[in-house]
Amino acid sequence: MSNFGIQGQLLEVTVVGCNKLKDTEWISRQDPYVCLEYGSTKFRTRTCTDGHKTPVFQEKFVFSLIEGLREINVAVWNSNTLTVDDFIGSGKVQLVKVLSQGFDDTTWPLQTKTGRYAGEVRLIMHYSNAAKPASSCAPSAPPYGMPPVPQAPVYPTNSAYPTSSPYPTNSAYPTSSPYPNNSAYPTSSPYPNNSAYPTSSPYPTSSPYSSYPPNSAGYPPSLYSAPPPSTYPPPPYPPTSAYPPPPYPPPPQASPNYPPGPYSGAYPPPPY
Repeated sequence: MSNFGIQGQLLEVTVVGCNKLKDTEWISRQDPYVCLEYGSTKFRTRTCTDGHKTPVFQEKFVFSLIEGLREINVAVWNSNTLTVDDFIGSGKVQLVKVLSQGFDDTTWPLQTKTGRYAGEVRLIMHYSNAAKPASSCAPSAPPYGMPPVPQAPVYPTNSAYPTSSPYPTNSAYPTSSPYPNNSAYPTSSPYPNNSAYPTSSPYPTSSPYSSYPPNSAGYPPSLYSAPPPSTYPPPPYPPTSAYPPPPYPPPPQASPNYPPGPYSGAYPPPPY
């Protein structure tokens, strides 16, 4: 709850004691007591007989807070039997810290009527309805630039059980295979090596077909004949010929039928 709206809320004030009080007695030791005033509410501690400069009270009082009033007036007096009580000093107690944090343990200074130092009084105050910081809500992400926190291992490294395997290495059962090596069945293949079918392939290596390409006798004759095999290296181009080349046009050659001989038939031909 915020410190706004404190009307009627309760504030606990404990008067612990005083220290370094001004001495108002000439011969005997003084008997101090403390008065607290908040609005119209006034409280008085018991008299600490022969308390002198360091009286101890340890008395608690409860005030009903008033909206807009943020201080308590405190005064210390010396109790006299035959004469009027002697004024030692007074001061003002601020309530800002206790209303915001819920707790305040502070020693407050006292002054005489002329403004001189007259000692101090210690008060412990409690306010249960103060605005406390939310400790259950953690930040969603670490602040920027914060190095990651190293995580310690959950289990110690020198554990009685090895971390590499949950079972000892010298176990009655080998860890490499669930079956012994000298088993009736080899571990490399479920079938013996001299099987009709090799273990490397589910099919036999020898093909029922002799070779590739297959024999052409089993297929219908092709419509196209295979080109004749060529020799290597190929013959030079142009083909070799006698040198020098023959003249063009070629010289006339003597013909056995030239000049033509006489007509084989009868001439002139016979009439029809």
